[in-house]
Order: sequence, then structure tokens, then C-alpha cells
Amino acid sequence: MLSFNARRDPRSRVACILHYRYTAYWIFLMLMMCKLVLFDDRLRLAQIQLDQADYVIAVGSLLLISFWTLWLPPKGRLVSLTLLNMLWTGILYADLVYYRYFDDFITVPVLLQAGQVSSLGDSIRSLTAPGDLFFFIDWLVMIPFTVLMLLRKKKSGEARGLSFAGELRQARRRRLVLRLISGSLALVLGLGMTLLPIKRASDTWAVGLFEGNWWNITLYNVTGLIGFHGYDLYRYGRDHVINQPKLAGTEIERIREWFEARRSTQPNAGGLFGKYKDSNVIMVQTEALMNFVIGQSVNGQEITPNINQLMKESLYFSNFYHQTGQGRTSDADFVTHSSLLPLPTGSVFTRYADRDFDTLPEILKDQGYSANVFHSYDASFWNRTTMYREMKYDHFYSKKDFVMNDVLGWSLSDKALFDQSLDYMKNIKQPFYSFLITLSSHHPYHLPEAERKLDIGGLEGTMLGDYLQSVHYVDAAFGELVEQMKEQGLWDNTILLIYGDHDNSIKEKEDYEQLLGRELSPLDMEQIMNQVPLLIHLPDGGSAGVYSEPSGMMNVAPSILHLLGIAADPYWIGGHLFGDEERLIPLRSGAFSDGKVFYLPSEAAGLQGGTCYDLTSRQPTDIQACSQGYEETQEMLQMSDQVIMYDMLRQFKASDPSATPEP
Repeated sequence: MLSFNARRDPRSRVACILHYRYTAYWIFLMLMMCKLVLFDDRLRLAQIQLDQADYVIAVGSLLLISFWTLWLPPKGRLVSLTLLNMLWTGILYADLVYYRYFDDFITVPVLLQAGQVSSLGDSIRSLTAPGDLFFFIDWLVMIPFTVLMLLRKKKSGEARGLSFAGELRQARRRRLVLRLISGSLALVLGLGMTLLPIKRASDTWAVGLFEGNWWNITLYNVTGLIGFHGYDLYRYGRDHVINQPKLAGTEIERIREWFEARRSTQPNAGGLFGKYKDSNVIMVQTEALMNFVIGQSVNGQEITPNINQLMKESLYFSNFYHQTGQGRTSDADFVTHSSLLPLPTGSVFTRYADRDFDTLPEILKDQGYSANVFHSYDASFWNRTTMYREMKYDHFYSKKDFVMNDVLGWSLSDKALFDQSLDYMKNIKQPFYSFLITLSSHHPYHLPEAERKLDIGGLEGTMLGDYLQSVHYVDAAFGELVEQMKEQGLWDNTILLIYGDHDNSIKEKEDYEQLLGRELSPLDMEQIMNQVPLLIHLPDGGSAGVYSEPSGMMNVAPSILHLLGIAADPYWIGGHLFGDEERLIPLRSGAFSDGKVFYLPSEAAGLQGGTCYDLTSRQPTDIQACSQGYEETQEMLQMSDQVIMYDMLRQFKASDPSATPEP
């Protein structure tokens, strides 16, 4: 035992601090750091390799969740650190088991959807491994030691040599100040070690991650697991609590009336209504397939010969706009299935997967269809696992369901994707709806030399040239898809839809001019970057032709229901493509086209800040020619945003059961 005089010696005081006051804290940091490294190792993510910044962030995150324990007296600190260890070990292991099943981490919406977690059921045992015991082995010592320390009686101040009450108060005051300083230093150090590396990553290789939130795995790669859960809490609070203003009853009624008015203008009749009742539907969302390549040749070679041939017996919509925002591929998926518009920031898939939407697969399932998704990539990308469950798909065939026998670019080649997906469809009850998402034409368009079939001449070595090679490969895959559908007997009883999901992110105007052989205006470039093809092949090859009226992704789902004769009246922005009604197609940027004019906004606010183009002369015209379309576009964007952000459809359906389509 140290004497009173020894305790007054500075060196003895330092020794006492190092050997007692912070021992539990240092042990906590080391144990939890080991568990974080073990967690990363057992995830076995090939695309993530720990570097120095990851360790810095991990230590910083541990300081942030534990700094406050340094403000507590020794016993309180020990108990708090023990509870923190148990809490975060439980979170770590729950994430590990959940990832082994869903390829994703547990988020707040998942916790609020007990069905997703409970669906593990008896599988939990198969998801554990003997080595997982290392996450908990420290508990065998830590918990009994903490209990013993709590039971240990504290010696009196007199027994410690503190004979005077004044000296005892001074000692307590010094210890309190020391605790406050050490805890505050840990907080500041934790903030610096966590936020600075994350800021550096978000400014370099992870630009836009926190706006787009496209993949929880990438978030984890940037923030670490503790940071990921902290950001997830912030993200959920931002979208569902902090930024969840209340709408007045009059505003809610105005939104309802607006949608009701649009529903009443969509007639469930006409020459094609119900003509293909009970047909299967296969819809292919094609990565970065843009409209300018359709029918185009380079050095005498057709870029898309198979699509060109398919066009002869299909409906081809030549002025079809992709209508996506920051959510890119996930936005294309959302808009085509819900007929709502994307958000101004982020992705509906990642921000509002828990909302109630009228989606195509859910409506088709009510009509007796099987509904499945085929995408040979990680199931958690764009939060698909959660979103597809909400959309009521029967099954999501993700990367783990495919044999990776022909990897090209990001994942399985499109040829292998089509082949294996059609094999799965042999055992799916008909009629079915199958949604396929391709990847072979994904940026940066690096095909192996053996698959580069085009002679692209002067475009060799450019990204546009690489893109053309990728699209040519995807076109060949479509040729094989059609042949396999015919072999399996699907061609004559299946509606096949093919469309591009978004632009190719290539904006070098000179390369487009070289390919197309003409100068391009700002209007030309805007349409090139926003137009993607839509082909609809009907079972009998009927109604084939080129349809030049403006159309967009918001028209896809209503058109499928129209062809199938399903008179559902969901709350949708778009209408079907087979009527004579004039259509205005809004883009998330605020641009729009009605077939007569095209409005191109600029950074300046309001109608006057943009340019109105006459599509006949393709020259700028009086801005007032776009005024009505501008107002309608702004209203459509606002209505769609409100439906999504305020979960309006859930409210509408709760107050009006007839709003839900009946089988």
C-alpha cells in the first residue's frame, strides 16, 4: 500500500494512474480492436483490404463510443466498459450472422421489420462457426472480474493515510478534474481519428457515397462497422424523424385529389387492353444501354444487329427517357415498377425502402403471377434485399444463386445471366413476371480482347469506343436470349421488354460527333444523355413499329398492366403508352419534353433560368412556350416526392380500402 507521502510524489501518482485508473480502459480498447479485426477477417470480403486509415478510424470510433466512461469513477467505469463490450460484441456478431445470410448488415429499418430477422429461423445454427467463440472468450474473465470488483468494499480515507477531510476533498477534486480532462481528450482525439480519414475518402475515391448511399458494404469500407451503425442511426433519424415534417390535412387532401384526377384519365379500354391476358412477362433492365446506338453502325458494322432485328417485330419507343437521379440503376428499377419519380438526392431504395408503394410485382402477384428478380451481384447492393421483400417478389436470385462460370467485368456475363435465369424459369409457375438486371456493359467498359468484335477505328483507345464494344457484346447476348426463349417454348406466350437503365457517364462531345458524323448542339447532347431505348415484343409480334411520341420509365408498369388487361388503379404518376393522350415526360433535373418542346434548365432558378427548345426547328424559342410544361413538371416532381417522403400511399389506403387493387 502506498503511504500518504508516497501518493504526493508525482512519479508515484503517474505510476498509480498507469497501473490502475486506466487499465480497464486500455484493455477495453485492445479487446474491441481485436474483435473488429476478427470481424473483418470473418466477413471474407475480397474487395476490402484493411489499410492504415481503417485502423485509425476503428480506434477513433472506439474512443467515440467510450470516452464518457473516463468521466466516471473507477468502479462505474469498469461496469460501463463491461456493458459496452457486451453490447458491441453482440452487435458485431449479429451483423456477422446476418451478413452470412443476407450479404448485408443490420440497419434500423431491418430491426423495425422483425420478419426479416426472424426469417433466419433454424438457419442461425448453420450460420455459426467454431471460430466465432473468439468473439466471446474474454467474457469468461471480464464478467466475473467485474462482479468481484463490485463486491469489493472500498477502504476508508483514514485507512489510506488521508487523515484530514480537507486533503480528502482535494484528492477527490484532483481526480475529478483528471477524469474530465482525460475523457474530453479522448473525445477530441476520437473525432479527429474518425472524421478526418472519412472526409479524405469521401473527397477522393468515395465521392458522393453519403449522398447516394448505394451500398452498405462501401459505407462499411469507409466508416468501419461502428461508424456504419452511427451513420445508419443518423440516416434513419434524418429521413424518418428530424426531416419528417407534418402535412396539413388540406395538403394531404390536395395530393389525394391530384392523384385521383390522374387515375380517372387512364381508361382501362382500347385495342390492346387485355389482348395478352395471362402472358408471361420478362423485363430486362440493361446496364447503360443508350438510344443513340440503336440502328447505328461504325465502320460498316452494326453496333446492335440483334436489337435491330428484334425491332422489326416489336414496338420501339424512340423518344424514351430514363428519368433517373442519383440512385441511377436503383432509380430506374424504382420508376419502372412504381411509376413514381426518383428523389432529388439519394436513392429511394436506400432511404425509403419501408414505404408503401403500388409496385408492378405486387399487383401481378395479386393476379396470380409468380414474380422473381435475377441479378448476379451482391444482394445488398442498393439495399435490394430489403426493397425486393417490400415489393413482394417471390425470390431474388442474386450472386449466390448463380454459377460464376463466365465472369466478365463486375460479375457474371450477360450471356451466362440470361442462360441460367431462363433455366430457373423452367421451374417457375406460369404465368410469371421475371425482372432481369444486366451488368456486362457497366462503366468503365473493359471487355477482354476476345470479346472486342467491332472495328471502331479512330475511337480506339477512347472510353466511348470501349462502350461500343460492350454494347455490341450485350447485343449478342440478347440474340442468345431470344433463341433460348424460343427453344424453351416461351417466345409465343411471353411479353419481352428491353430498356436501358441510364446514361453511360461519357460526356466527351467530340467523340460522339466523330461517331455520328455531325456537330452536336446542347439539345442534341441533352437528349443523347437522357434517352434510352424501350422495346416491347408481344407474343404474336403485333403492333410492331417505331413510336416517336415522348415516353419515359414512369409509363412502363401501366403499359404492362394494360396489355395484360389488369384494371388496377394505383396511385401512379404515369399512364400507359397505348393511348392518344398527350404526354409530358419530366426528368429529375427539371428538364422535360412533351414532343413539341424540350426544356433545358440551368443552375439559375425558375423557368427564366433555362432554355426552351422547339423540337421542330431544334432551336431555342420563346421561354413562355415551356411555361405550362415547366409548371406541370414541378408539380409532378413535388407530388412524387411527397408521396415517398410522407408515406402517403399508406395513409390513403388506410382511409380508403378500395384504393388497393383487388385480385
